[in-house]
Amino acid sequence: MTIHHQTLALLLFSAFVAVTLGITTWVSRRRHGSPEEFYAGGRLFSPMENGFAIAGDYMSAASFLGVTGLIALFGYDGLLYVVGFLVAWLVVLFLVAELVRNCGRFTLADVIAARMSERPVRIAVGTSSVTVSVLYLVAQMVGAGSLVALLLGRTGEAAQAWMVIGVGALMVIYVSLGGMRATTWIQIVKAVLLLSGTVALTVLVLVRFHGDIDRLLLTAAEHSGHGKAFLVPGLKYGGSWSARLDFVSLGLALVLGTAGLPHILSRFYTVPTARAARRSTVWSIGLIGSFYLMTIVLGFGAAALVGPDAVRASNGNTAVPLLALDLGGGAGSTVGTVLFAVVAAVAFATILAVVAGITLASSASVAHDLYATLRRPHARQRSEVAVARVAAVGIGALAIALGLLARDMNVAFLVGLAFAVAASANLPVLLYSLFWRNFTTRGAVWAVYGGLVPALGLVVLSPVVSGSPGALFPGVDFQYFPLQNPGIVSIPLGFLAGWLGTVTSDEAPDEARHAETEVRSLTGAGAV
Repeated sequence: MTIHHQTLALLLFSAFVAVTLGITTWVSRRRHGSPEEFYAGGRLFSPMENGFAIAGDYMSAASFLGVTGLIALFGYDGLLYVVGFLVAWLVVLFLVAELVRNCGRFTLADVIAARMSERPVRIAVGTSSVTVSVLYLVAQMVGAGSLVALLLGRTGEAAQAWMVIGVGALMVIYVSLGGMRATTWIQIVKAVLLLSGTVALTVLVLVRFHGDIDRLLLTAAEHSGHGKAFLVPGLKYGGSWSARLDFVSLGLALVLGTAGLPHILSRFYTVPTARAARRSTVWSIGLIGSFYLMTIVLGFGAAALVGPDAVRASNGNTAVPLLALDLGGGAGSTVGTVLFAVVAAVAFATILAVVAGITLASSASVAHDLYATLRRPHARQRSEVAVARVAAVGIGALAIALGLLARDMNVAFLVGLAFAVAASANLPVLLYSLFWRNFTTRGAVWAVYGGLVPALGLVVLSPVVSGSPGALFPGVDFQYFPLQNPGIVSIPLGFLAGWLGTVTSDEAPDEARHAETEVRSLTGAGAV
């Protein structure tokens, strides 16, 4: 990569960072320091603003970099991520958006604790939320490392490490100074930039092939090295029984996991009413759907124009910047340089915005669920916000360390693991709390740990961690679980544990609190 590429991209990086830091500084001077302001932005955002912010939160580095790379490498099988990510929003829209907004205040644990014993439920759900958030953060950190490795011409792991550290430091600043209001505006700016860049690249790909989709697909198949197998199911997930089960497992995780992601659920508290929450979801579905349709074109475009060798060198994480370079005329062209720099800057903006949202959600869980539950009753409420800011620093440090460890893995694949944990630990307890009259505190705690522990344990024992060339620790082998994604086992275990804990509990279900929660969830009466 030439010095010109590097200079222009870094200038654009710096411009985005300057703008977002300006937003954060402006917001920090206006904030009042209350939990409602820090966690929910004062609940002042319109459905359209929140819809763009949700889209910005959801369209992560995994979507822009990882999914496109997987389509470029595996063709039809890579489309599973697109379908899963998009269909998941129907679950959110019809099952949880309005109900979560009505029943909760700041976090997922608020919804569960509304009809349970508060202390054990908040500790369990808070622990699960932080775990899911950190796993999701790792994917964004890996995306940041891949981006700078390409930008700086792969000059060494030191540059990659410093980029990961820099992203971590910026996300801590965004969260600790600006809270939800600054994070939301950063998400909105990022969503507009990402959609604009994706539209431009999609148009250029279609122009290159004169609008002929058949020609695009056939060229991609021809250049992929797999021929017609590139355009039919089975290239990645059809080789053996374990690969086919992995296909089902990943699909379950993607479709069910979104409704359990803490940073997505927390966005529904930033609007004033449940109706606004539903309208926000409709806005986000339109934006996200358009984006994922365009990633299909970009993925096949990368396969056709960039080729599998260049894409595979980074596990697919740099397919989009390389495609932009080719569309602009190649490494020596001015247009190619500009396009590459713009796309790299948009990807960098994507990473910064998403990590800010996830860090805010996880620090809110630490402060509002864990700290607020364990602190002395007479502790000041204002100190909760201070704890959230400190927690953001600790979570940022942990995400940096894990991001450096997993830097050679595909970011979309890493996000699939986070979705599996969310679907296993958070979704069962959420659905049971909203819809099962006899659900008890023991059932809630068992549902969380009954999904969380198996999901994490199976990942540790899977080919992701050891026993395969692409594993975190390729030199050792303690692989006993054959699947890469644990969802097919851990999601049913979460639901089973919740049911078992409830039917074996001596606690009588609180009919009055359930009736109150049901009325509140459906009508909004008494909602914050």
